[in-house]
Amino acid sequence: MAHEQHQQLIQTLHECMEACNHCYDACLKKEDVNMMAKCIRLDHECADICAFLEQALMRGTPFSSDLAAVCAKICEACGNECQKHDHEHCQRCAEACFKCAEACKEIA
Repeated sequence: MAHEQHQQLIQTLHECMEACNHCYDACLKKEDVNMMAKCIRLDHECADICAFLEQALMRGTPFSSDLAAVCAKICEACGNECQKHDHEHCQRCAEACFKCAEACKEIA
């Protein structure tokens, strides 16, 4: 199958999507949601692009390098934002985002 060559990236994308969705949900429950608005937005963007790239790779997309470049950029932005917050979920999300960005850069 076409996606077998990207199996590790697919797993990393999935883990990043899960971390972003968890962070997104946890941030929405904070008292001062407005302070977390940028984090919430980027969590959502990152989870969406990771899920999309995961599915595209499973389909054997011919655009893997282009999509991976965009995904890496969004993952880095999300990681940089999450890193600014002391919440454990934000720190875990940042770690997952940076790992995913590096994995995406390898095929970009």
